[in-house]
Amino acid sequence: QAYCRDVYRGQLASVHSASRNQELQKLARTYTHWAVWIGAVTSCRTGKWESSWEDNSPWNYANWAPTYPHHIVTTCTTLSTRDGLWRSRLCLQLRPFICQY
Repeated sequence: QAYCRDVYRGQLASVHSASRNQELQKLARTYTHWAVWIGAVTSCRTGKWESSWEDNSPWNYANWAPTYPHHIVTTCTTLSTRDGLWRSRLCLQLRPFICQY
């Protein structure tokens, strides 16, 4: 998120519909076979696990793979170029990302 903000003056992408999810999956697939970072973060707030967008937009859509998100530590989210599903990952992993403006 910091790199996207500082270098590109944007935010990691937030996804609010199935069509947008599919659009971003296709975009990412043209550049990489790796799952890419999007702007969803899952963390424990006031005693319960919640997912939210880095850009503070409303949480009104999700496309989690079965058994995700993980509720162990705060995690960031990848969008699979293969199946379009989201998976929670440790935020320190180096991966391609989708930045929105």
